[in-house]
Amino acid sequence: MPRSKRSQLVALTQTSKKTREHKAGIIQDVRNNIDNHDCVYLFSFENMRSNKFKKIRMDFRVPDMEGKRSRIFLGKNKVMQIALGRTAEDEYSENLRHVSKLITGSVGLLITSKPREEVEQYFASFQEDDYARAGTYATRQVVVDNEMLYNFPTSMAEQFRKMCLPVDVSNGKLVLVGGKERHTICEQGDELSAEDCKLLTQFGIKLTQFTVKLVCRWSSTDGSFEEY
Repeated sequence: MPRSKRSQLVALTQTSKKTREHKAGIIQDVRNNIDNHDCVYLFSFENMRSNKFKKIRMDFRVPDMEGKRSRIFLGKNKVMQIALGRTAEDEYSENLRHVSKLITGSVGLLITSKPREEVEQYFASFQEDDYARAGTYATRQVVVDNEMLYNFPTSMAEQFRKMCLPVDVSNGKLVLVGGKERHTICEQGDELSAEDCKLLTQFGIKLTQFTVKLVCRWSSTDGSFEEY
């Protein structure tokens, strides 16, 4: 078993009492879960959506063979670093400092006793298509035509115009102005504006993917650490 430093106190002197107590509670929660589970995984994510991430949380709340529920922590990188320890002297258990050093950017911790193969297969196959946000870059060209506009009520004409889609009403249907048959919302590589994203959402076109990838793994059995 790797050496543990469970009795070590953590200093959080540069915070208010309420904030300090809250952070201390998170640190203790992380450590309690490390004590109760076999492995710690660090994962990174792109294009975060709370509704998409909820699925991951729910999937890992399903008890394992021993009835243990996995825990996920994210959003407080410095607190997670303190919980694990950042040096050989203050790490909570042997080699957790190596996990701590990789906690940067959009990452989270999964503390679990689920089999390694199950965890790795889950993240390798996890991918959710989603609507793009303003500021992201188009992954392909998107063109809409009159046929697609026929699916919308004429009452949406003004709304589409505000999204910079030039439309008119003809014979009780929405059509592109000037007799045009097609309109390009974006080209591949274009930076998407807020209006572009609203249009893509209206037409049900998803250009981004919410992805989660494993960064590293630590085992409580022998303190082993490895990067993916």
